[in-house]
Amino acid sequence: MSWLLVACGPQRLPSGLVYCSEGNPESFNPQLVTSGTTIDATSHQIYSRLIDYDTQSGKLVPALATHWSMSEDGLSYRFVLRENVKFQYSSRFIPSRTFNADDVLFSFNRIIDPQHPYHWVSRTGYPFFQSIGFSEQVKEIKKINDHEVVFYLARKDASFLSNLATDFAVILSAEYAQQQLTLGHPENVDHFAIGTGPFTLVQYAKNEYIRYRRNPDFWGEPAHVEMLIFDITPKSTVRLAKLIAGDCSVSALPKAGELPVIKQHSELTIESQPGLNVAFWAFNTQKPPLDDVRVRRALAYAVDKQNILQAVYQNTAIEATGVLPPASWAYDNNKGLNDYNPQKARNLLKEAGIKNLSINIWAMPVARTYNPNALKTAELIQSDLANIGVKVNIISYDWSVFGQRLSRDEYDSVLIGWNADNSDPDNFFTPLLSCSAMQSNNNRSRWCNPKFDAILDRARVVSNQAERKAIYQEAEAFLADQVPMLSLAHAKRVALTRNNIQNMQLTPFGGISFAHTSQAPLEAR
Repeated sequence: MSWLLVACGPQRLPSGLVYCSEGNPESFNPQLVTSGTTIDATSHQIYSRLIDYDTQSGKLVPALATHWSMSEDGLSYRFVLRENVKFQYSSRFIPSRTFNADDVLFSFNRIIDPQHPYHWVSRTGYPFFQSIGFSEQVKEIKKINDHEVVFYLARKDASFLSNLATDFAVILSAEYAQQQLTLGHPENVDHFAIGTGPFTLVQYAKNEYIRYRRNPDFWGEPAHVEMLIFDITPKSTVRLAKLIAGDCSVSALPKAGELPVIKQHSELTIESQPGLNVAFWAFNTQKPPLDDVRVRRALAYAVDKQNILQAVYQNTAIEATGVLPPASWAYDNNKGLNDYNPQKARNLLKEAGIKNLSINIWAMPVARTYNPNALKTAELIQSDLANIGVKVNIISYDWSVFGQRLSRDEYDSVLIGWNADNSDPDNFFTPLLSCSAMQSNNNRSRWCNPKFDAILDRARVVSNQAERKAIYQEAEAFLADQVPMLSLAHAKRVALTRNNIQNMQLTPFGGISFAHTSQAPLEAR
């Protein structure tokens, strides 16, 4: 990729806090992706949002907006912006002013306005925002003055503030964007990132590392380390070896089978907590015979989830009985909706007139929080389906190719998942299974059901939590009946650290942040 700060040949990593990450980011603007790998490398390192989630309480807290208010009719939100916030600088851009309302307007009008000069600069679109219908939700964003903006909504939406706190809702520099547009290189805004976050992007060497430096002008508490390095290491075994050798201080996404090895090393610590995520098997409902609900139900009944939990997760996850995990306030145990029942599966296939069925399962080539080994999961499902007379072909590609081909609708089914971006239950439904999510290619089931969308619409206009929970359980029952996908597991969020790492905070949702992580001298281990 010619736009990146790519170094030539193997290079020695500079000193600092080193995080062994699992892959290359697709972009340096999280507005353009839904990939967790990209979010980890960008959102909380380089950028800030209007509002954030408190990592302890899960409540919304001020960030670039110091406070906000909602109108009585719930159709407008007024934000007062933080003053004297400096944008980062680089060899390409020296800001002449501090953050103001123009930056908020640019960051979101780019997404919602097809006539905006930056709207079509993104070749991938704005998948999260498109999946939640953000451009239909927000009628107008109005600048009151340099430090006050108002969002006007087309309808009440209880999830609106939560969506502004997601990892995707970052604030970009309008001044930098105008400069690059004038120079004829608007794509630089997404590639050579400028934000207001705790770290500044310094260098990216594809397949090797990303280097960041502490932002001396950060508006919040300064980052605790001077340098941060993402050491790009796709293989889990190699990440673990580097962690043991001290070549990295924190490591991503260990496989469950590696945890006993880790416990043998007193210098290592396993950080974990329940996660707001779900691993699922999505059926392409546009492809026969998966357009027949009886066939989808049969495949769901054929899968032994407990076997997957033992072989793939090894007690680091719990069985999913629906889309929502137990960490969600709208969760209810829906045990029994799609239980393991091979005989029911055979009967349903017979009823549908299906014989000698052969389907492809696409499996992610990389580990993610929600599924540390999709290929192994596919093999177990392959064995389960053989028991009901269904042949399975397992397909996988390099991660970049995998994502591109998924967007072309070429698959029968895919093993993938979702890590929530905020604590609102809507974040598990609308981005994954709504009709708008199908248009943005985030709906991997290719399933659009107006009745289901109507349920979600009802939930968003209700503010009472108990009422919303009841509606989301109605949505769960609808999905269990129609089976556009089979939810498999909810995994713990796990990271590995060396013992000299302090304040490593894992949140149940969103990307990883190193703003408060510190590294004690080696003698303190």
